[in-house]
Amino acid sequence: MATATGPLAEFGRRGSDDPMGPVRVPKTSELVASQLRRKIINGDLAAGATLPPEAALMQEFAVSRPTLREAFRVLESESLITIRRGARGGAQVQVPTGDVAARYAGLVLQYRGATLRDLYDARTVIEAPCAARVAQIRTDDDLARLQRAVEEAEALVDDPSSFIRSHLEFHHLLVELAGSPTLTMLNGMVRHLIDQANLSYVDRDAGTPENLRANHRGLRAHVELVSLIAQGRADAAERLWRVHLEEARDYLLSDTSKTTVLDLFG
Repeated sequence: MATATGPLAEFGRRGSDDPMGPVRVPKTSELVASQLRRKIINGDLAAGATLPPEAALMQEFAVSRPTLREAFRVLESESLITIRRGARGGAQVQVPTGDVAARYAGLVLQYRGATLRDLYDARTVIEAPCAARVAQIRTDDDLARLQRAVEEAEALVDDPSSFIRSHLEFHHLLVELAGSPTLTMLNGMVRHLIDQANLSYVDRDAGTPENLRANHRGLRAHVELVSLIAQGRADAAERLWRVHLEEARDYLLSDTSKTTVLDLFG
């Protein structure tokens, strides 16, 4: 096995008390995966496109077939490609989404014993300021989208299972219209778990007097929020939305059979 020389050898000789520490040299497959990942993220490889044949990629990167396939496994685990088998198989590019991050965040929160109260409080921290932001920057198209979302929910208010799904979409739209990709991403991670909790509870509680009252109360909050956003009343919009989210949290946490993120997944 070849011995590293020069700077790499110097890094490798550093002791554990050296603040820099040893440096791990990336595997060739990781370097190949990194280059392909960059092309996907930059849009050089479009969503749905099939990567060149293995032989061509092996020649381009000067690597063996096992190394290339190991790079593919890395990208597949990141949901950046899918591998199709058979005569017409190959590696197909996928657009990066927040789903992978959301699933992983869910596992971490389960491991750490995160409570559902903490999850709902995190939603409030994200969404309430978004309501104010939308009131400050909203366009006519934004208002039209919010109004349509309210009207769709209003038509479903007496159908609890359908209403809650429409209701959740309004929340997601609100964050999207705040115009921050970072907040949208963070919200997507929380959304994956919030939706699971809400749907689990409401599908079981659907049609009860308490459920119907909560639906009508929630719809009124949505209608009022759109009105405040249309008037550009940012502070009032944030206050209203914070109260709405806290009331929704208390209603949903009345189910004491599920108190942690782990409980959601059995």
